[in-house]
Amino acid sequence: MRLPIRVDAVLVQAVIAAALSFAHLHDLAYAAGQQGWKAWAYPVSVDLLLVAAWRRLSSGGPKAAGWCWFLVALTASLGANVATAGLLDLGAVPAWLRILVAGWPAVAFLGGTLLAHGAPTPTEVPAAEPEPAVNAAAPELPTVKPESAPPSPTPVPPALVAHARKVADEHHARTGTAIDTPTLRARLGVPMPLAEAIAAQLT
Repeated sequence: MRLPIRVDAVLVQAVIAAALSFAHLHDLAYAAGQQGWKAWAYPVSVDLLLVAAWRRLSSGGPKAAGWCWFLVALTASLGANVATAGLLDLGAVPAWLRILVAGWPAVAFLGGTLLAHGAPTPTEVPAAEPEPAVNAAAPELPTVKPESAPPSPTPVPPALVAHARKVADEHHARTGTAIDTPTLRARLGVPMPLAEAIAAQLT
């Protein structure tokens, strides 16, 4: 029967190392005079500071603060492991170690605050490539002017043409010359375009 969950050896090793380090930090804090729930709070604060520092390192922003607080938390964890490995008499903890343990909450609070609320430097946005400029010297296409339509002839009523013919005949009989367009316009009292249209039909 196959297990539905694949066991990762690296993850198991990390859990074991974290549990041992957690126990060592608890024992050292207890030996330094931090009893009850206080002794359990110390390993929690160290692990949380490690996690916050690791998140800053993997965020892609500035890594100086992340490395600084990661090394501080790692030193506290390794120091507790070494101190509880038989090199330190937990029944007679020196005064300097008691001072370090008592001052650790302030250090962890400062590091966690700076890591959680530090403003990372904004990433630079790559500048957009300039668009190609329009060639101002491009030759202009010749403008094609539409051909003007020939003017439509002015319509002339047939009765007006007959009357104009009589006026022209009288003028020819009296002067011996053909009537010109300005004289025809004056005799008929019509506009020049209409007089020109009438004169064209008289020829």
